[in-house]
Amino acid sequence: MQSKVKAQLSAMMFLEFFIWGAWYVTMWKYLTAVNFDNIIGLAYSTTGIAAIISPLFIGMIADRFFATEKVLAILHIAGAVLMFAVSEISNSTVFFWVLLGYAVCYMPTLALTNSISLCQMSDPEKEFPPIRVLGTIGWIIAGLIIGFMPESISGLSTIENTSIPMKIAAGASLIMGFYCLTLPHTPPPSAGKKVSVRDVLGLDALKMLRDPQFAIFLICSFLICIPLAFYYQSANGFLGEVGVENAAGKMTLGQASEFFFMLVMPFFFVRLGVKKMLLVGMLAWVARYLMFAFGNSGSLVFMLYIGIMLHGICYDFFFVTGQIYVDKKAPKEIRSSAQGFLALITLGLGMIIGSLINGKVTRYYETAGDIGHNWKMIWLIPCIMAGVVAILFGILFKDEISAKRVQNQPTGAANEFK
Repeated sequence: MQSKVKAQLSAMMFLEFFIWGAWYVTMWKYLTAVNFDNIIGLAYSTTGIAAIISPLFIGMIADRFFATEKVLAILHIAGAVLMFAVSEISNSTVFFWVLLGYAVCYMPTLALTNSISLCQMSDPEKEFPPIRVLGTIGWIIAGLIIGFMPESISGLSTIENTSIPMKIAAGASLIMGFYCLTLPHTPPPSAGKKVSVRDVLGLDALKMLRDPQFAIFLICSFLICIPLAFYYQSANGFLGEVGVENAAGKMTLGQASEFFFMLVMPFFFVRLGVKKMLLVGMLAWVARYLMFAFGNSGSLVFMLYIGIMLHGICYDFFFVTGQIYVDKKAPKEIRSSAQGFLALITLGLGMIIGSLINGKVTRYYETAGDIGHNWKMIWLIPCIMAGVVAILFGILFKDEISAKRVQNQPTGAANEFK
């Protein structure tokens, strides 16, 4: 892949995750400040709902009608308008519906940016991680801007509880929309084919479930995302409740570890293969929840830091490896739909169900003491869930892709791969 293309895709990933990081993390503070407390849960569910509604249909459009970079441009420009509107709304019900409209535009772009990147690559295991890591940097930079911009520019003590982060996201989305028009041309691979109800519903991606190994991968990905939701919803509150100061700042250590492991993923791909990479990612979630269950802010605070810094393995080895696996398994003409289908199952169904279960578990283990919850029990539940899924995956899944790759290599290289 040419250096120019690498730079283009890297900048795309930076902007893609800068946009999300600018508004998503601090939205609950804004909702509290404007007395929209009654819709906090609904507001955060919009990304999951959108992950179910939009990726398959948008993927089908990118696969059959329009070049992927043009679809990305339209979605981000529309998203910029909707996000700016969200920042100006004073009614909580209207806020939810417009935010849902924005999420429907944004969520499919996660799969499409992966698709447009992977289409330019001849060796995704080696080439994708260094480009995707720019997304992590984008998320971190967005957080730093939101955290340090206020006093020098806005004159406010903090902008976290204002609509400014949403306006920053809207501006970045507008820039991203026009930038997408400069990306490498990625024509629809199935252009000209007759469109049926099957296409509109994304059933071309569903037919991949006929492959037993892909079905096992997808089912386990769905199941593992249920306990994963516990971290994304409760980690910040947990760290604050047990006495960790500046919890939000210290959680950026997770993004730092994600940056590191993204860069070394090609090294592990060659030596571990898809199955072991996915399994290590699942087991890292088990380890993280054990650290949270038994750590504290005193003598065992190091366990909390380990739990945070496991984020690189938890995210990169599971999500990024899964995206590469789907790209290799899916026929060329439905890769965008397949990536969207994976997002639907994991970021959509899995995360929504996990969030609902987490809400019930957290309420069940509320306590009357200084620490408002029995966090040990709360974290042990997703720990056990993730452990069961990891065991099932380890027993049932066969890494046919890596096995074929070994067979096609010279003897020396094959031995190294093993």
